[in-house]
Amino acid sequence: MAKSKNNKAAREEEIEKDREEVQLETPLDEVEEQIDTVSAEEFKSLTDQHLRLLAEYDNYRKRTNKEKESLYAEALAEIAKEFLPVVDNIERAIYHSQNISDTTASKVAEGIDMIYRQVQDVFDKLGIEPIDCDEGSAFDPELHEAVMHVEDEEFGEQCIVQVFQKGYKAKDKIIRHTVVKVAN
Repeated sequence: MAKSKNNKAAREEEIEKDREEVQLETPLDEVEEQIDTVSAEEFKSLTDQHLRLLAEYDNYRKRTNKEKESLYAEALAEIAKEFLPVVDNIERAIYHSQNISDTTASKVAEGIDMIYRQVQDVFDKLGIEPIDCDEGSAFDPELHEAVMHVEDEEFGEQCIVQVFQKGYKAKDKIIRHTVVKVAN
């Protein structure tokens, strides 16, 4: 009988512990729910921070790419600007050697012409092109530099009368304006 009383007392004690555990589980569930809520808010905050950092990095990458392209265009324009007097001299040599009848001088002129074509090929590869400008075309201050004005009724007002020096551009950037004489 003593054993059955001990067993009964032990069972009642176990049942009491189970009741206490059940009562503790309810607050524990609430605490876990609060943790989940805080974790969800923190997760949302961290996700938001992450997305902002990704956007910031993407903007940085785009900005640096634009800066690189801009620096490349500037460097290309500066280098081309240094070569333009050489190109001008080659063009003058070709122009003045066109009417030479001496065979040796003719071969030299032919060599100069080949060098000129080679320079033009390099300019084409780099995207450098001459600004189209013919006598009689309209004067555009964004493309042309007027160094002389003349009264000439043969040409309309603000028309180019004579081209003194070719202008060049690389894409949309003017490397050198075309130097012209303009009719008033």
